[in-house]
Amino acid sequence: MFTSNPFAALAQSIAPSVLQAYLALMALAVVAGTLFDVHHKGSGKFFAARRREARARAERELSGAQTLALAVATVAEAAVSGEFCKWPRRVSHLLMMYGFLSYLASTLMLICAYPAADPALWSALWTLGCCMILLGGLWFFFFLRVNVAHDGASPFHLGYADLFVGSLLLSVASGLVWHALQLARGLTLATWIAFGTYVFFTTLLFVSVPWSKFAHMFFKPAVAFQRRVEEANGASDLPRPTRDNFIVRS
Repeated sequence: MFTSNPFAALAQSIAPSVLQAYLALMALAVVAGTLFDVHHKGSGKFFAARRREARARAERELSGAQTLALAVATVAEAAVSGEFCKWPRRVSHLLMMYGFLSYLASTLMLICAYPAADPALWSALWTLGCCMILLGGLWFFFFLRVNVAHDGASPFHLGYADLFVGSLLLSVASGLVWHALQLARGLTLATWIAFGTYVFFTTLLFVSVPWSKFAHMFFKPAVAFQRRVEEANGASDLPRPTRDNFIVRS
């Protein structure tokens, strides 16, 4: 399973160009959904206004090297999920993040570069990425969500905030089931049903961007970088820590 391209057998029934066109449509759906989200929620206007205000409050001007260093620090923090203080949420998030990146990159390579072959590396990364997403996502979904861990809500209580994680989990889970059935039985009716389920939840994942937290993947780094810039140039409006803010406990 780790060395088999799940999309190679489809070349017998579905032209690779069809799957490649599907990937292009999903990419367009993400771009369009993100732009709609920015327009609908006014995020673009908010960031532009905040930057103007921050520029007016700035006490010093940063050099290009300083700005680059802040950008590198932001990327480094995002790479280790440094915004999460508690290790369970950090580990869960890292599993989902790197699993998703592995899954996305390997899907692109398997469909676009090796549509009818079985490259061991990319096939293994596809399966490994799915497993990482399932491990981190199920851990988060059933044990770490705020409404479950702190508010006592049922793990099966769903809302718009769960749309991204939920559709992602169902997408990779149905993908693994489809791949396993394909290896065990070939292109049978059950395999095609599993494939249709996989396509449905994958499509839901990418077309639901305006209502899910998918777009947050683009907003969070931008916000984190802006905060670092404001702290560095003296424009931050956040309260600065003082000795009175700390309580010494014996």
